[in-house]
Amino acid sequence: MLVLDENLPAGQRLSLRKWRFHFRTIGIEVAPFGTADENLLPALRRLAQPTFFSLDRDFHRPTWAHSGYGLVWLDVTDEQAARFIRRFLKHPQFDTQAKRMGTVVRVHKEGVQRWSIGRHTPESFAWPDE
Repeated sequence: MLVLDENLPAGQRLSLRKWRFHFRTIGIEVAPFGTADENLLPALRRLAQPTFFSLDRDFHRPTWAHSGYGLVWLDVTDEQAARFIRRFLKHPQFDTQAKRMGTVVRVHKEGVQRWSIGRHTPESFAWPDE
């Protein structure tokens, strides 16, 4: 299950729908609008293995890794969010729900940085050739 933070622009959500991605949105289907970041974590744990995407750097906390969800910080401009979500979901290291669980990820133009449960250092991955 994909969950988008309320801070993703409506136009970016529309692009994802056009590409046939199914997702839920904070403030609409998951948790009330304006829910504090730390209060979203219990809401995510109640869902079936969600991958949560946000433009908010506050979600890039390795201590927030949990086996029941994946957190993805989109370290890109608002206008690039949908493109990088799609790119991330096609990356061979993250292309299944199981590969995203228990991770805190930073997605940026140069690649992807992943913190995993039980690791003391992050792993970095380049974008595959498109």
